[in-house]
Amino acid sequence: MTKPDGLSAYIAVTAAYWAFMLTDGALRMLVLLHFHTLGFSPIQLAYLFVLYEIAGMVTNLSAGWIAARFGLTSTLYAGLGLQVVALVALAQLDPSWSIAASVAFVMCVQGASGVAKDLAKMSSKSAVKLLAPKEDGGLFRWVAVLTGSKNAVKGVGFLLGAALLATLGFVAAIYSMAAVLAVILLAIIVFMPSGLPKGRKSAKFSEVFSKSANVNWLSAARVFLFGARDVWFVVGIPIYFYAVLSDGTEAGNRATFFLIGTFMAVWIILYGVVQANTPKLLRAADRGQAALISDARKWAFLLLAVPVALTVAAVLSPEPQMWLTVTLVVGLLTLGALFAVNSALHSYLILAFTQSERVTMDVGFYYMANAGGRLLGTVLSGLSYQVGGLPLVLGTASAMVALSAVAAGRLHSEGAAASAN
Repeated sequence: MTKPDGLSAYIAVTAAYWAFMLTDGALRMLVLLHFHTLGFSPIQLAYLFVLYEIAGMVTNLSAGWIAARFGLTSTLYAGLGLQVVALVALAQLDPSWSIAASVAFVMCVQGASGVAKDLAKMSSKSAVKLLAPKEDGGLFRWVAVLTGSKNAVKGVGFLLGAALLATLGFVAAIYSMAAVLAVILLAIIVFMPSGLPKGRKSAKFSEVFSKSANVNWLSAARVFLFGARDVWFVVGIPIYFYAVLSDGTEAGNRATFFLIGTFMAVWIILYGVVQANTPKLLRAADRGQAALISDARKWAFLLLAVPVALTVAAVLSPEPQMWLTVTLVVGLLTLGALFAVNSALHSYLILAFTQSERVTMDVGFYYMANAGGRLLGTVLSGLSYQVGGLPLVLGTASAMVALSAVAAGRLHSEGAAASAN
């Protein structure tokens, strides 16, 4: 059997992305749980991740141009290297600092980590457009495998972060992750095969703003889709589960860390598995692009039903109760599966809508929108939980899914096939 052209480069890019996302997931859980035990309020916890998302917006807007100018491998290596630096810097946090100083320091470090993540993400996703086979739905399959496996690995990272915090402690956990990622970075630099473009000197920064209506509407749908997820994911649900499960003792906290980390890991892993299998679920190889655009609209409205139902459940139970907790677990796992289909469709469509010569520009713009949604969701997660508790968190998520569905409804197939070259 003949190996597809570009497969070696695709495997190397995917391996680097896996390594990065493992540490990214672990770092998020470490920071969230560690600072919650130090007494940070929900809104202060949200602040810790704000600069991470702002940095993602700025990075994605410029990273597409940087990659077009200097090549995809340069941005991939820069992302991995910066994450190592960010991890080492975070380990320097002094417990004696005030809460204000700690928040400011961690925000800055998380900002650097946000830059690192989006350099790596933009490089990896753009590479798929250039390396994937064009026939028999190859682009959808390759992007689904990359995105789905990445999220499964990130889910393992959530579990790893909770486990490292409970066993090694905060500082030792950070240093161990930095060491592993540094080794992987060196291996990727040494063994990266050819196959990725080197960049073009004529690339202009103004090219990052797309003139394609489909790219712009899809980016708008992405803003609200990921905003809806992070409204409950970043602060609201983890803190709700902590309040329900922990008895306040050190042993109780450790057990709660494992339980919360396990749930978040299972959610992300399920999300990743469904993403990877979405092309099969939708029979993408046998259907045209117009049908998949129609699917993007249909699945967005299917997704909306879940947060609406969970909002009703939360309103009916103003105090934490066992039936509500069980309902949340089942409902959020269902939401994860439906969310995965929506996300996989978006990830495919952005590559289908763009042209090869400007792929890094459009992917960078699209993931700037993704980061904007995450920023919006992160801020609203802490704010809505502090103001209105779980019902407001889930209600806000419902409203954002509805807006995403409306934006997806504006996608059209005219000219899409022509641009998928």
